[in-house]
Amino acid sequence: MTVRVDTTLEVPLDAPSEPQAVKARGYWALILIRFRRDKLAVVSLGFIIFLFLSAFVGGPVAAHFLGHGPNDIFLTAINQPSNTPVGPWSWVSKAPYPNAPGHYGHTLFILGGADQTGTDMFLRILYGAQTSLEVGVFSTIFSVSLGVFMGTLAGYFRGWVDTVISRLIEIVMVFPALLFIIGLVIVAGPTLNNITLGFLRNGVFTLVLIFSVFGWFYPARIMRGVVLSLREKEFVEAARMTGASDWRIMRSHLLPHLVAPIIVYSSILVAANILGEAGLSFIGLGIVPPTASWGNLLANAPTYYQTDVWILLLPGIAILLTTIAFNLLGDGLRDAFDPRSRI
Repeated sequence: MTVRVDTTLEVPLDAPSEPQAVKARGYWALILIRFRRDKLAVVSLGFIIFLFLSAFVGGPVAAHFLGHGPNDIFLTAINQPSNTPVGPWSWVSKAPYPNAPGHYGHTLFILGGADQTGTDMFLRILYGAQTSLEVGVFSTIFSVSLGVFMGTLAGYFRGWVDTVISRLIEIVMVFPALLFIIGLVIVAGPTLNNITLGFLRNGVFTLVLIFSVFGWFYPARIMRGVVLSLREKEFVEAARMTGASDWRIMRSHLLPHLVAPIIVYSSILVAANILGEAGLSFIGLGIVPPTASWGNLLANAPTYYQTDVWILLLPGIAILLTTIAFNLLGDGLRDAFDPRSRI
């Protein structure tokens, strides 16, 4: 008699499956995940990328297709007898002056005129974005670089080095910057404004120099505090025991830990420098026409704010959105670099 044994095992449907391997996430992967959760920061980053593309790519492309540049003067773009710029979406004659004999073509002013000289508001906003972004970005790079260097020296070496740098920080903090700017503009303004290094716009070098000289002390104080705590960590002591030099410890062991505060503070400082450029240009101490900037565009607004309100609103909205975007990006980066944030 043959006995048949059924060796097939039935597994219930609700039985737990085998555990899946969990992929380890690196430091930057966790930062990216936390950053993507902040929708405002992501939108702000997209707006900033769009702003850079519009300024440095869209500006020249728009000037090419419109057939005129941001500094071209059209006397026919002035309404007579009110002597006010034409409004948005106006076709302007290319004649050298109103009612000039002959046949001339027309060009489009998408956002109307910018001032009493008949320049194009649309192109001046785009090219003004180039100026403001150049000032904001390069000022931030130089001031943060100097601040990181000085703060790292003060925090690591302490002693007399810390004392000298701390006193220098205090001197820069209380120095009357506005008086210095006025004196610099009067004495060396025209000479410095003509320094372009082959790629900067006129006047940008002057503001980058000013903001770098008077903007490095705050990042220096931040980096000094961070380095003071890091220099007592075990990995720094281990590096000393292996014979690493002070410069190697600062470069290879301390500097990587400063990346997070550097990125966060830099994103916020760009917005502050853009506002600083707009303010100085508005009172005549920054970018000088015919070079376009958002600040000197706003300087024309008091003349026409009752009749041509777009001259006030357009550059003002551009400055507002840009500074909000950089500040929201900074807030998002600060939260993303915080390891206490939940994934």
